[in-house]
Amino acid sequence: MIAWDDIGIILGRRRFGETDLIVTALTRDHGRHAGLVKGGVSRRMRGELEPGSRVSLSWHARLDEHLGTFRHEALAAVPLAVLEAPARLAALVSACGLLDLALPEREPHPDLFALAAALLDRLDGADWAAVYADFERGLLEAMGFGLHLDACAATGATDDLRWVSPKTGCAVSGAAGAAWAARLLPFPEVFRRRGVAAMEDVVAGLAVTGYFLERHVLEGRGFPEARGRLIERLSKARVGNDENG
Repeated sequence: MIAWDDIGIILGRRRFGETDLIVTALTRDHGRHAGLVKGGVSRRMRGELEPGSRVSLSWHARLDEHLGTFRHEALAAVPLAVLEAPARLAALVSACGLLDLALPEREPHPDLFALAAALLDRLDGADWAAVYADFERGLLEAMGFGLHLDACAATGATDDLRWVSPKTGCAVSGAAGAAWAARLLPFPEVFRRRGVAAMEDVVAGLAVTGYFLERHVLEGRGFPEARGRLIERLSKARVGNDENG
């Protein structure tokens, strides 16, 4: 028998038979891990196993390569302020879906566990949309393709940053990139935070992170549907605490 105990964030679930669920969680020490939850379709367990819920997990299996079984105890539910706000809820579900798609199974990623936990802690705040954009940038970096936005890659200048190279993810200044502007991505102002981010800056930032996630992380697997709903709602909003949040 192989067994371990850990803390996890629920990423997804799907029905298995009439009464059970197969649940995927991002754990602090064991990475993205799946397990069977017996009786998981019950009303109580479904509520405890929503994406974004934090739980303590016990996993056991006869052999390491088996699916194994989860037993869980609820630690922290998704805040009501998030559940009742469609855009914030879409951000949460999008983050969980991206992690579920991007991460190889059973490979420890404590940095991403911390990143996801920080997002969950701040989704009910005023600047929640920009925090979500930070999450996507952090996911890119953890998967080996960080955005380098502090200075122009060509000149070293730290001002007048206008674009991002679609090849390298590096910032490009107005002077260095003017001749190639049509081939470059717009600089994501959301990552130069000046107070609560405007929603239009968040949407522009997600266009940049989305470009690199699609090519270097997801590799054709597509984005979670919730991400599209999030961007649609943000596009209609005005500031970080808009009523559409």
